[in-house]
Amino acid sequence: MTEFTLEDIEFIKILASTESTTLQTETNIETKNKLDSKIGSILRQYYRENTMNEKTEWIDKFKKVGITEDMGKAAISCARRLGIEIS
Repeated sequence: MTEFTLEDIEFIKILASTESTTLQTETNIETKNKLDSKIGSILRQYYRENTMNEKTEWIDKFKKVGITEDMGKAAISCARRLGIEIS
């Protein structure tokens, strides 16, 4: 299972609180690759746990670092608008 770092936590919080159009204009290729490979993987597992009852433990991990369910949903929505496949 993927573990996440403080940088990952902050990135998810930024996604949850930022308009995707702002990120689209300011995001470079390196950032998009990181988003897809690391953060995208975390968000995909989190999404599957919420929708398919898979036991990935991301819901608990998010709660422990202050990422609420609404923030998680907002981060997923923003990632999708940036072109990251979540489901």
